[in-house]
Formats: sequence, C-alpha cells, structure tokens
Amino acid sequence: MKLVIKKRKKYSGSLGGDIAIFIMLAILGAFMLFPIYLSVIQSIKPPEEFFLFPPRLYVINPTSQNFVELFEATATMWIPFSRYLFNSIFVTVVVTGVQVIIASMAAYVLAKVKVPGIKVFNKIIEVSLLFTSTVTHIMVYMVMAQLGMIDTYFAITLPFIATPLSIFFMRQFMGQLPDSVIEAAHMDGAGHFRTCWQVVMPNVKPAWITLIIFAFTAAWQITGWSFIFNEALKPLPTVLQQIQLSGIARAGVGAAATVFLMTPPMVLFLFCQSNVLETMAHSGLKE
Repeated sequence: MKLVIKKRKKYSGSLGGDIAIFIMLAILGAFMLFPIYLSVIQSIKPPEEFFLFPPRLYVINPTSQNFVELFEATATMWIPFSRYLFNSIFVTVVVTGVQVIIASMAAYVLAKVKVPGIKVFNKIIEVSLLFTSTVTHIMVYMVMAQLGMIDTYFAITLPFIATPLSIFFMRQFMGQLPDSVIEAAHMDGAGHFRTCWQVVMPNVKPAWITLIIFAFTAAWQITGWSFIFNEALKPLPTVLQQIQLSGIARAGVGAAATVFLMTPPMVLFLFCQSNVLETMAHSGLKE
C-alpha cells in the first residue's frame, strides 16, 4: 500500500520566498489597519490623554464619553439627528442603486453590443477617468442652478449616479464573458434588455456586488456643501464635519464622529468580502 503525500503548495518556488511574501503581506496589512486602529483608540481617549507628550498609541483609561458628547451635540441642533440620518440613508440608497443599474446597462452596451462608434464611446469613458469631480464642480453647479435643483435632493444624487469608474469597472468585467453566451441568449429569443439582466448580470455577480461597496462608500460620504443650504436637507457627514471643526477641545468627539461614519462601509465590506476577493482574482469565463 502506497502512501500519497501531498506537497505543500509553494507560491514563490522556495520556502524562504514564501516566508518573505507572508512577512511583506503582514507588514502591508498592519500598515493599512493602523489608521482604523488609531481612529478607534482616539475615539475612546479621555480629553486629558490627547495632550500627553510623547503621544501614545494606546489608551490608559478608555471611556465612551466622546460618543455620549457626540449624540448630545447633535441633539441640541435645530434639526433632529434622525433627520440627518434619514437624509444620508436616502441619498446613499438612491445613489448606490441607480448607479449600479446605469453602470450595468451602459457597460453591457459598451462591452457586448456591436454598434457604430462604440470604440469612440469607450475611449471617452477611459479619458474621463483622468478627471476628478473637483475639475467639473463649477460646471455641475451651473447645470444644477439652471435646472433649479440647488437645495433639493436631486443636487446630491444626480451628479453621482453615473460615474466613469463604475461604467469602466463593469465593462471590463462583462468583456470577459464569452460572446457565445450572448449569442445563445439571442438565439433563444432574448432581447438586449433581457440578456443583460437575466444572463449577463448573474454571471458577473461578484463585480456588481463589489460596485455596490464602492458606490455605497462614496455615497455615504456625500456632504453636499456647495449644493445644499437648507439645514433639513443636509446629510449626516456635513453635520459631523461641523462638529469635528469645533476645535481641539472636541478632538475626542471628532474621532468618535469618524468612527461612526466609517462603521457602515466596513460592515458592508465584511459581509461582501468574499465577492470582492473573487472579483479581484477572477479571470473571466473562457470559450
């Protein structure tokens, strides 16, 4: 009877190389986790520990007073905290949902529909990736003002529901699907709309779940400083930023606000991380 011994999979061809890779990844992981750790530590520090020298990367007497003061500060405002929270949830859900729908349909056309001029549109999308939202801020404001959308929910939802990055991301992933899958759907009588949602989208599930995470994170941080002046329409990040800018006496409250804002995206990522990893590692279906 022969014993079959499985050899350990080597990533770099040698044990020393594997150890070096894991050490490097551990250092990078610690480097990326450090800002999160520091934010949490700062949020539970009492005021007297903020002024210690040299600064300490740990807390001696942890306290929840910063979070208590954060909610007390929002409770004394003219507009209830629940209103700010509703504004952020509403804007985040609308922007995330509509952005995924628009990006998916646009990406399907750019990747799988053979129409004249499609290469030009693809190039326009690629070039637009070079420009940040800051470059187009004045133009967006002028358009919103001409349409009478300043101080409305449209001003903080419409400019964000279609982004070049989301379209480019979905197009790259859909482009990996074999054309034979699309042709088979058309032979069965499915139109482009049905093919997109019933054939293509289930096959690129990791991609659009990853897009949901990216869109949610960006939408949750929308402030609307330049478009929203009505206090009742301001999203939560705007109010929390005002509290953070209150001065060094409220440094702990500002750290608590930071932790409060970063918690929802982190929770969403933890639930969907398997799909994100699959998106990054997936090489697409082959003929």
